[in-house]
Amino acid sequence: MRHRRPPRPGALQTLSPLRILTQILLLQTLHYASAIALILLTALAAGKPFSLDLVLSWRSLRGDTTVGWTLGLCWVMCAGAGIISLLLLIARSKLVLDFALSLHFIHLLVTSLYSKGIPRNWLWWALQAVSASLMAGGGVWACRWRELRPIEFGGGGAAKGKGRDGDEGVGYLVGKGKGRGRDGGGEYEMVGIKDGEDSV
Repeated sequence: MRHRRPPRPGALQTLSPLRILTQILLLQTLHYASAIALILLTALAAGKPFSLDLVLSWRSLRGDTTVGWTLGLCWVMCAGAGIISLLLLIARSKLVLDFALSLHFIHLLVTSLYSKGIPRNWLWWALQAVSASLMAGGGVWACRWRELRPIEFGGGGAAKGKGRDGDEGVGYLVGKGKGRGRDGGGEYEMVGIKDGEDSV
């Protein structure tokens, strides 16, 4: 009988189907909440009545009216809010593309069911492509920025700062103990030079 290798630590928690489903539902909820908030504020500012058609119907998003272009701008701004959601909920750059495309695919299904037909508007499709690209690209950048930040190991907040000459990074406290200075290179003693001695 073959022995199975034990899963790596954290593998079951990060790839749990229930966790992925919960993340997708939270991401979708935040996406629609930001869309409703932006579209509601825009409709109130424009003096137009708010309805769910503005959010869920592809027929409202038309290229020949200012309402359609304003809705398009609101959806692009929702992609910006989606980047923040991806950073906070997903936080792993290699998963961002999957979640961004899943969010837009679910939005396609919701829009098709609500409108009782697959979207036939070029502006809607172009907007979804732009929104998915912005969310994926911005989400990957934001998550990588977060992943690549330096890791701080203790030392407290007093260790960070500027050195004597104003250089960034000088003065980081690496550790305490015998033989360790503030820069981690050991302790050095300044010895004065006597007049008349040859230096090597």
